[in-house]
Amino acid sequence: MSVTKDQLAGSILSAEHIADRRLIADFILDAATEFGTNPFADTSAAAVGHIWGAQAFEFRVLGVQAAGLPCLLKAVTALPGGEPLVQEILRSGPHTLNLFHHGDECRIVGAVLYRKPNVPLPVFESPPAPPGGRKRAHSAQLDLFAAL
Repeated sequence: MSVTKDQLAGSILSAEHIADRRLIADFILDAATEFGTNPFADTSAAAVGHIWGAQAFEFRVLGVQAAGLPCLLKAVTALPGGEPLVQEILRSGPHTLNLFHHGDECRIVGAVLYRKPNVPLPVFESPPAPPGGRKRAHSAQLDLFAAL
């Protein structure tokens, strides 16, 4: 595995075409998030569009919440079908992130963060501003009790 969580999060944050980039970056940086098994890392824009187009339909039917899916579908539609892509899979509990890039880890095509049915997407709390107006570093922490 040549890419780190920090690299992926930074690349996601700079991908302005992804509406949910802050949530996705927070998920990547969360201490509980780990790289998952990825038997099919090498893929193509056409395969991603086909698979995730079908997933979009299934997610609606099953009531699965997903972040980033419309942006991913729009991005792969704009690419030639044979465009090679690399998939990264990250997991934390019932949540999974499938992220697609051009193989250089920095040019992100899109990403989909989703969960099992009947489980909400993670919520990350930003710490309150400290007294005196100085900013603290952002601490991404999964709120496990937000679903209760």
